[in-house]
Order: sequence, then C-alpha cells, then structure tokens
Amino acid sequence: MPLLNIFTKEISDSIIKRIESLTPATQPKWGKMNVAQMLAHCNVTYEMIYDNIHPAPNAVMKFILKAFVKSKVTGETPYAHNSKTAPQFIIKDTKDFNAEKQRLINYITKTQQRGESYFDGKRSYSFGKLTKTEWNNMLYKHLDHHLTQFGV
Repeated sequence: MPLLNIFTKEISDSIIKRIESLTPATQPKWGKMNVAQMLAHCNVTYEMIYDNIHPAPNAVMKFILKAFVKSKVTGETPYAHNSKTAPQFIIKDTKDFNAEKQRLINYITKTQQRGESYFDGKRSYSFGKLTKTEWNNMLYKHLDHHLTQFGV
C-alpha cells in the first residue's frame, strides 16, 4: 500500500500537527532517545538535503548503503522498533526541544513547498538519485515512525 504523500499540504500539515502536540515531557514507547533528541534525529535527514554539515559517505560506504540499506529506507515497509541507526543520526547530547521542534517544522514546510517535482531525480546524500516516490517514502516513513514512537 503506498505511503501518504508528504509533498501534499494536507499530509505535511497533519505531520506538523502531530509534532506540535509533542511536549518536552512526552515519553517514548520504545528506544533510548528523549523527545528533543528524536526531533534532532529527524532533522538530520533534512540537514542532508538542505545543509552541507555532514561528511559525505566514501565510495565503499555509498556502495554498501545503496546495495543493502536503500530499499529498506525508501521502500514502503515500516521500520521495526529499535532498528539500527547510522552514526550521524545518533543524538546523544542535550538538545533544545523548542529549537529542534521549530527546525523540523520549518524543514517539512520547505520540503512541501518545493514539492515532489523538485525531488524527482534529486541526488540523495547516501543513495544517489531517487524518484519522488522514494523521497516521499523515506521522508514520510521516518517521521511517522518516530512520531508513533512518541505516541502522536
């Protein structure tokens, strides 16, 4: 079954509404991150799209990611609880809840406004060129997974 389309205003607004219902005291149903760390973790995906602050994977790592990880990340199958996390996505330090929440909302809004045509064929940081459907699946599935983790 196709995933909801994060590029539509209706779906991006529904994700933002879920994010806005989080509070600094919201507890996870599973996992080790607190809510501020989870928001920062979700922001990493968008940092890789819009900001140049993470080192690119080397050729060997990129091959491994494309061969073994890409289909899990860009496919429609939901993530399992407590799945392995790439090192750049592991957030261990203290994060400002309100700042991370606003950054994530801003990234989602920017992505929706750019639209699926902007993303169709856009090169991914880790997986090379992706279709608009692969981008949608990656973005929507990751957000939905973590918002569900925190009960919203």
